[in-house]
Amino acid sequence: MNENMINRTWLDKAKQLAPELHQQKVYPERIVNVAPYESAFQGWGVDPLGSASQLYDQILKKGDSITLDFGTHHVGYLTLSLQNVRSNADAPLRLKLTFGEMPCEVGEDFKEYKGWLSRSWLQDEIINVDVLPGTITMDRRYAFRYLKIDVLETSIRYDVRFTDLYCTTVTSADLALVPPLREGIDQDMANIDRVAVQTLRDCMQTVFEDGPKRDRRLWIGDLRLQALVNYETFGYNDLVKRCLYLFAGTRLEGGKVGGCLYEHPEPYVDDIYLYDYALFFIATLYDYYEATGDRDTLEELWPVAYEQIHISLARLDEHGLVQDDDTWYCFLDWHDELNKQAGAQAVLIYNMRRALKIANDLGKSEHEAWIRVQIQRAMNATLSYLWDEEQEYFISGEARQVSWASQVWMILAEVVDAPIARKLLERLEHNGNAIGMTTPYMVHHYVDALVLCGEREKAMEQIRKYWGGMLKDGADTFWELYDPGDKTFSPYGSNLVNSYCHAWSCTPSYFIRRYFS
Repeated sequence: MNENMINRTWLDKAKQLAPELHQQKVYPERIVNVAPYESAFQGWGVDPLGSASQLYDQILKKGDSITLDFGTHHVGYLTLSLQNVRSNADAPLRLKLTFGEMPCEVGEDFKEYKGWLSRSWLQDEIINVDVLPGTITMDRRYAFRYLKIDVLETSIRYDVRFTDLYCTTVTSADLALVPPLREGIDQDMANIDRVAVQTLRDCMQTVFEDGPKRDRRLWIGDLRLQALVNYETFGYNDLVKRCLYLFAGTRLEGGKVGGCLYEHPEPYVDDIYLYDYALFFIATLYDYYEATGDRDTLEELWPVAYEQIHISLARLDEHGLVQDDDTWYCFLDWHDELNKQAGAQAVLIYNMRRALKIANDLGKSEHEAWIRVQIQRAMNATLSYLWDEEQEYFISGEARQVSWASQVWMILAEVVDAPIARKLLERLEHNGNAIGMTTPYMVHHYVDALVLCGEREKAMEQIRKYWGGMLKDGADTFWELYDPGDKTFSPYGSNLVNSYCHAWSCTPSYFIRRYFS
């Protein structure tokens, strides 16, 4: 990395804002059997076998297996206390531990994994215990609800039983600080809010992680949405501030804000540059200021935000359109067929509008005037080249693709006014050929677009349908991916590696508390 892109002062500020983690000891609730069920979510169901207290009465031999259900999703460190029985432990005890956020992770054989993300993301571990009786606390943090224990080896002289087993959970979030919902709110919305809050809680560690199972790091697209929910729930605004300084303090060559960064062994930016994510530094900074009134941070980090506009505008062609070729990447949503040109154009306008407000608040008149010109140029190009008058849709790329992402982002960027936006979304609902949405991240923006154009009832209905669908399918935290038409969908080649507690899925609480409570 270019050393000039590391700002030690800002990284020191981020370090000073590092939180203390709250800890809680939690125990398993049930012994269960995870078995194939055709009608169950992803084909795996859970049968209760008894109370977890029965674990301590069981004598386990080589080849035995037991699966524990902790009742809900947890993030933390497992502690096991074991006792040899029948005779002395004359050989090491060998156990295989498999942790699962969902039943499929303890039901399926990891040997069959064929995804393109690393096999090491799957949560299993073989441990050898040399001294019995003894207590072991796992060094690695796990995210799970289910724990499968396989006894791989004892010896001909001894068997084993558990005398204690628990997880020490960790989070920087304090549930006691979450304001109660208003009285009389519908129970289904209250249930969705509860699970959304738990999702955010488990992702709030020393940074806002995208997922405590995977990727366990800070992504700016997730951060923007987590921060919005945080302002309505935990109010831990210093954690947002810490993350902003981390992104500003370690950037890619040329000043680009990276898509994600790592905390350890010291903060450093990954080499992934995403066109839309870099721009979202602006929106995240703006939202932070709106929530906190922290003008000092706004002034200090404004140059980084302003620079992202200059960097992004360099991608425009002579007409003022984002160039669509193989030399860039923009996320928007996980869909192999989705063309990103129109969506990226809209994200640029969306963030420039927020930059305009920041410049105005800071009294940066020259910046404000320049940004206003750039917004108008991008708007003119959008309406001239990306609006298809005949289809009455925004189109994207050479194939003139129509997608939900393009329409939603154009509405959020206020390229069209509310009456036109409402009609556009109505047409989209009946267009079976438009490229659809595959992630809660994109569905969040659809709900946001509905709210923006005055369709709050439809927004609430979408939350009930989509996130409520996850609840019906067994979610106790909300998932990275959810396609009601293909419940094993994974862009990674296997649903085993999907994250089932994911930051960008926690946003129902933002809408429920800000608009419906």
